[in-house]
Amino acid sequence: MFATFLDRDGTINLDEKGYLSDPDMIELLPGAGEAIARLNSLECLVFVVTNQSGIARGYFTLDDMHAVHQRLRELLAACGAHLDDIFFAPWHKDGTVEPWNRNHPDRKPGLGMFETARRKHNFDVKASWMVGDKESDITFGRRAGLRTALVRTGMGESEFLQRRGQWALPPDFVVDDLAAAAELIAASTASRR
Repeated sequence: MFATFLDRDGTINLDEKGYLSDPDMIELLPGAGEAIARLNSLECLVFVVTNQSGIARGYFTLDDMHAVHQRLRELLAACGAHLDDIFFAPWHKDGTVEPWNRNHPDRKPGLGMFETARRKHNFDVKASWMVGDKESDITFGRRAGLRTALVRTGMGESEFLQRRGQWALPPDFVVDDLAAAAELIAASTASRR
């Protein structure tokens, strides 16, 4: 069994709203639900790992975030997809809300969420993946020993163009979107058999 770690905003759902706190505002990127269903069909554990500093900054509450995640699960279920777990980091050193207003290893690119997932679920790290749209996602994945794919959705295109040749830990692959990442992962799984 392997796992795919997915960033949330800009990878699964549109990121143009910033600090998403209203479940009615969540909108899946085209093909994202089907891509997660494709990963589910591979007997792959699918995890979301998301920094949610809006909690530390006082922009929304834990309950607001949980409501957004519940709506995300509903939208994915309508596509025949599911998430095996959601891990989040509400921390930020510049926050104003205690106890979240400090540095914490859960915040990507720290590996706290990865370590929690590894303790909670049984999966082959070397066969697993991280897919996201920011350098922090790729650094998280590379430091955890995962294969990485940068999607060009969300912040991915600008991250790719700004950092071309200047990545401390470059992505293993750059793909158009989550659907392309899911097909890449499926092809890599088939080649291991």
